[in-house]
Amino acid sequence: MAKTSPAQKQPVSRKTPAKGSGRPAGLFTWIAIAVVVVVVATLVIVKVTSSPSSSGSGAFVPSNPTTVAELTSVPASAFNAVGVTSTVVPVSAPVTLKGAPALTGTTATGAKLPEVFYLGAEYCPFCAAERWPLIVALSRFGTFKGLGDMESSTLSGEVYPGTPTFTFVKSTYTSKYLVFKSIEQFTNVYDAAAGFYTKLQKPTGTEAANFQKYDTSKYIPGMQPTQDHSIPYISIGNKYLVSGSSFTPATLANQQRSDIAAGLSNATSPVSAAILATANYLSATFCSLTHDQPGSVCASPGVAAAKKALGIK
Repeated sequence: MAKTSPAQKQPVSRKTPAKGSGRPAGLFTWIAIAVVVVVVATLVIVKVTSSPSSSGSGAFVPSNPTTVAELTSVPASAFNAVGVTSTVVPVSAPVTLKGAPALTGTTATGAKLPEVFYLGAEYCPFCAAERWPLIVALSRFGTFKGLGDMESSTLSGEVYPGTPTFTFVKSTYTSKYLVFKSIEQFTNVYDAAAGFYTKLQKPTGTEAANFQKYDTSKYIPGMQPTQDHSIPYISIGNKYLVSGSSFTPATLANQQRSDIAAGLSNATSPVSAAILATANYLSATFCSLTHDQPGSVCASPGVAAAKKALGIK
């Protein structure tokens, strides 16, 4: 049996640096990661030129409107062609949480809706990978504004350095189906005086308690106690959980953010397949909270495949 990749984590209260903090999904092995790197390198065209990035600077860089449009309006045909099939890049599904009180949030207009809660950090490569399918999936149920460009830490010794992604730090999300709340705990800027990355956002007491209780080996099969409180952490209405990235950040290595977004309409790309398969899984869990609304999403073949895999009726 292939040796599984060692998990890494970052608690809310952690004060000391951790290399590659976050937790890879449990399905990944070093062999699988090696295969991904080789295949992605041969199948994906990578631009040599670089685009502006906030990595390591602490400055907020608004995401390019064209990139955001491609990220948030993936054709239904691409979702349906992928379903949950990602043969090159292994993908992990959300974990079902039973018996927990429903997690709800309130919109700006006072409506109470099911809540999707994300806790991560800008330096974290596993958070960087997971934001892609999370944004893609949530965009099927609502609208993002204020997304910013981000890369995971490039500090020497960090795993998957410079993973291209986005940040939620200044974003807003509007939906008639869901409330989305996000916490980016730290920037990707290392603070030598503090001995860790610069603090950014702090969860409320309720959010921290949710993270501390459910992001543990008690509720997440396959997680070891030493991996408790891994990031990224996503609670989907307290009915489903995600801890760590659903696919390896190696999938996104040496690629431009704009190229990844532009390629999402191509279901044959191994990168797109990993992102869209994960997004279909997430969409299926969202549909379980919204009473299968909107119907155009929740009744689609791609989401139906994810529902079947997850055992959602």
